[in-house]
Amino acid sequence: MGGANHLAQFILLETMVLETFSIREYHPDDFDAVTILWRIAREKAMPEFQRAKGYFFFQDRDYFQNHLLNDNRVWVVEQNGRAVAFMAMRNDFIDHLYVDPECQRQGVGKMLLDLAREKSPDHVWLYTLQINANARAFYEKNGFTAEKFGVSPAPESEPDVEYHWRNT
Repeated sequence: MGGANHLAQFILLETMVLETFSIREYHPDDFDAVTILWRIAREKAMPEFQRAKGYFFFQDRDYFQNHLLNDNRVWVVEQNGRAVAFMAMRNDFIDHLYVDPECQRQGVGKMLLDLAREKSPDHVWLYTLQINANARAFYEKNGFTAEKFGVSPAPESEPDVEYHWRNT
């Protein structure tokens, strides 16, 4: 009986180790995995929006390479060697934060927000689309306050929300 209990504890421990997430800086080998993750997360969060905009994957890749990587510092969350989330940040502004839909609600996004707060301990801000109800709930749950409602720049030109977190 002790052997079965020991085996069960070992399997549980092994499962817990496999479930751990780690954050590291982006490196060029991440490009394909992260751009695919970005696309999948957007399609899952806002399928109608994605269909209506009709962006092609090559456009996502171009934007990621020529804008997001040039303008931001990027971190990747890994689980068992696989990229499962990323955050792009410039100073105190979170430009992008996306989590693989399979890893959502497991603390991964909060890990990235904690990193953002570590990098900018007084203030962090971001935009999200008004229609992205899950993202809005996530940011509000994690201490962000909606401070301004507007319209995102082209090509989206969609109603958005400006969120802020302040260390008070």
